[in-house]
Amino acid sequence: MNLTHPFLRTLLCFLCFFVANMIQLHAELPVPEGPSLREIVAEHYAGEDFYLGGTTGWNKKDRTSGLLDREFSYITPENDFKQHNIYPRPGRWNWKQSDAWIEHAAANDQVIRLHGPVSPQVSRWAKEDHRTAAELSENMEAFFTALCQRYGKYPHVKWMDVVNETVLPNGNWFGPRPGTDKWENPWPKLGYDESHPLRPPIYIKRAFEIAKEHAPNTQLIINQHGSMQPAMWEKIFATVEYLREQGLRVDGIGWQAHIDVGWEHEAGNPEALAALIQRAHAMDLSFHVTEKNVWLRKEKDYEAQAETFAAVLRIVLENRHTGQVTWNVWNLSDADSWAALRHLNGCIFDYDYVPKPAYYALQRVLLEEARNRSVTT
Repeated sequence: MNLTHPFLRTLLCFLCFFVANMIQLHAELPVPEGPSLREIVAEHYAGEDFYLGGTTGWNKKDRTSGLLDREFSYITPENDFKQHNIYPRPGRWNWKQSDAWIEHAAANDQVIRLHGPVSPQVSRWAKEDHRTAAELSENMEAFFTALCQRYGKYPHVKWMDVVNETVLPNGNWFGPRPGTDKWENPWPKLGYDESHPLRPPIYIKRAFEIAKEHAPNTQLIINQHGSMQPAMWEKIFATVEYLREQGLRVDGIGWQAHIDVGWEHEAGNPEALAALIQRAHAMDLSFHVTEKNVWLRKEKDYEAQAETFAAVLRIVLENRHTGQVTWNVWNLSDADSWAALRHLNGCIFDYDYVPKPAYYALQRVLLEEARNRSVTT
């Protein structure tokens, strides 16, 4: 066989890659030292309104579900409840993955977050520039009504991020962009509520109306991506007040915390996060760190990364006594992160599913805060 032929070389590379992945898929995952995160939470935080969670996608489940189930009693399917997966275009439905997650969580005694059903993560069909407000409205109504009716009845479906990433860091509404290859949010094409000085996009109110009617037992969350930008969070809290003025239910706010290493050393960040949680609780809102990564953009300083992971979890735990708080790591290992960001090594397990210093930092914070509570008591 002439292995210098380009086609044969390509075929051989593919076969090697396939075999390597099959070996990894069926290999035993490394087990961290000490108790799992799930065991620590069950032993030391039972009866408290605190949840520690992890995320993976169904297409990654074969290699990650053992890790997910061992470490977390609260799970977030990555993109499997979003519009582009379940209802990508009129007449096309796909419930296979989302149904499987509901069954998986029930079988493993886990509560589940339905993440971002009405969000910028939409299908190419919805992003097409010629889509009219009527077309998008019909698509959103059909999809989100069916989703709420299908899953709102399950007691272990605890939260739903009803709308996701509605506001830009500068406080402006996040709206459509031309083309279909950009991160964009087409739903504002439905229009704005011009009767209110906030001018909120109509789709936000409509999504919460559907959720209130068809998911009465699920906690309804407004979820936001960014850091501690004041203009962005002011707009989020104003949106909560607007929705409540309309007689709608908003139970909590979420923060997608994709941050860089050293975030806790930037002036004002820790204080701003604590104030954010306290403000949410004062408004009878739960607070959720719905997506947690710490990016390593320059040096691969895993000890510094561990410190940043620990700092955010510590702030959340310190503010858990005034209302519900949750903390959720986004993707379990560097091997499962998004392809474009994989080189930033933002997860708590490495490419081989070996726990990084960040994992053990979470262990320490959980145990330290539990001891602090015991001493105080």
